[in-house]
Amino acid sequence: MEEIPCTIEKALNIIGNKWSFLVLKELYDGKKRFNELKRSIHEISPNALTVTLRHLEKNAIVERTVFPTVPVTVEYELTPKGQAFHSVLKEMKKWGAEWA
Repeated sequence: MEEIPCTIEKALNIIGNKWSFLVLKELYDGKKRFNELKRSIHEISPNALTVTLRHLEKNAIVERTVFPTVPVTVEYELTPKGQAFHSVLKEMKKWGAEWA
């Protein structure tokens, strides 16, 4: 018998770890640089932020743009796939406000 994959599990694998939700929340306000994200998400380590951004980029949720400046400037923004997750995050926020 063929196992039917769980779509919730698939979605969680695409989004990644707990930090991804906070990174996405910040990027819904627009493009951000690494240090802007780091300042906005106080508890995240630079390593955890790097891993999270790489995971989101690999899964086409976030797009990374590098500008040839000295030092190099890198901006992160949501792709259409990342923007499509916004309604899910809004619902999670409402649920958290009601039940937390």
